[in-house]
Amino acid sequence: MPTPHNEAKKGEIAKVVLMPGDPLRAKAIAEKYLDNAKLVNQIRGMFAYTGTYKGKEITVMAHGMGMPSAGIYIYELFKDYDVDKIIRIGSCGGLRKDIKLLDTILVERSYTESNYAFTLNNEHDYISGASVDFTNHIDKVAKREGINIVRGDVVTSDVFDWYMTDSDLFYSRVPKEIAPLACEMESFALFYIAKLFNKESACLLTVVDSQFENEEVSAQDRQNSMDNMIKLALESAVTND
Repeated sequence: MPTPHNEAKKGEIAKVVLMPGDPLRAKAIAEKYLDNAKLVNQIRGMFAYTGTYKGKEITVMAHGMGMPSAGIYIYELFKDYDVDKIIRIGSCGGLRKDIKLLDTILVERSYTESNYAFTLNNEHDYISGASVDFTNHIDKVAKREGINIVRGDVVTSDVFDWYMTDSDLFYSRVPKEIAPLACEMESFALFYIAKLFNKESACLLTVVDSQFENEEVSAQDRQNSMDNMIKLALESAVTND
């Protein structure tokens, strides 16, 4: 059933969805990796394509920037389109010296200061985790494919951290049980909504900037790293342990 934000008909969205933030990245992924990719949504330019990868139906759909945008599409995919699994594939900023540019992070938990959970579900919840079994499966696929990953926690912020007037003060408020590898803007909403609907979720991130790195990454190196993350997500979507 179409929604005000998604014109896809029932059955046009696969059971497994890969979600980058950027609509043009969704388009590029579909064109490069999916067979017989069909554009099933373009409302507000938030492209969604459904096709097959190694014979299994996959949808790639953008979610925009920030939890308010991502949450709309994630909520509707789980509730209205009967999606079983969503893998966010995005970018992030590194927060530790040992996290290098172009590292691939497999997120375990996300912390936010946002009242997203309280507004959505009247619950004061600020830490939400990915689906454990699904995340462990992705880890196994990474080892099989020879793709290096770093597992750990991230911060989901409502503000691009480079714009904060005092980011050190912000990070000082992160609970000590969280040791964030990176900062991004959407994964908490994904994990929280997935639990609300008893669905599976995971998040893969490529580190594209860092508080500890001043070097510029070439466009080719950045694309290769993104390709590793995308390949890992696709292989995890179509295989079982």
